[in-house]
Amino acid sequence: MTERTYFSSDALEMTSSVISCDPQDDGRYRVILSATIFHPQGGGQPSDRGTIGHASMLHAVQEDAEVVHFTDAPLDTGAVQLTVDAALRQLHTRYHSAGHLIAVAGEKYGWYGSKGNHRPGEGRVVFEPLRLTTPVTAAEFARGVSELVNQALPRRQEEEGGRRMITWGELPAYACGGTHVLLTSDVGEVQITRVKEKKGQLSVQYELAEG
Repeated sequence: MTERTYFSSDALEMTSSVISCDPQDDGRYRVILSATIFHPQGGGQPSDRGTIGHASMLHAVQEDAEVVHFTDAPLDTGAVQLTVDAALRQLHTRYHSAGHLIAVAGEKYGWYGSKGNHRPGEGRVVFEPLRLTTPVTAAEFARGVSELVNQALPRRQEEEGGRRMITWGELPAYACGGTHVLLTSDVGEVQITRVKEKKGQLSVQYELAEG
């Protein structure tokens, strides 16, 4: 079972061990590590990229208890250096954290953020009714998120019933395996591009301002 170091560490470099490396039909190599700092695709967050030794780490996915890494070159078993693409990680982290803040902003109107897509260019949070709901506009969502960002609340992580819970300050916590900013201010400006209610669900689309 791969130790998922990214669950408890924001490190972008570490030493791990290659357990296996198998060639694939598409020319890539399927690599299993003893421990990883690479966040795999999942939970609405895209995969990290970076390097494993001399090879480029192209994509990572979760397969049961393993994190599978796909590289562009073979790797020998044994000790190896891992390095995460810092700029890409930061972008993914900001988008995912923005999705959580949008979910928190929706709760005051009676909506619960049940799922999200936090890919840059595809940001969206889908809400289910938590209680009797009230109408909410894109401007109100934007204002609510901006208030949370400006408070620079510190990230808080804990375990509850075997689940990793993420929040900032005293905001409501959500079960999540993704990467998140240390302070809400690190998210930056969140732009709400569309709010649509259909068949009892509320869909909120968003983007991040450059910076």
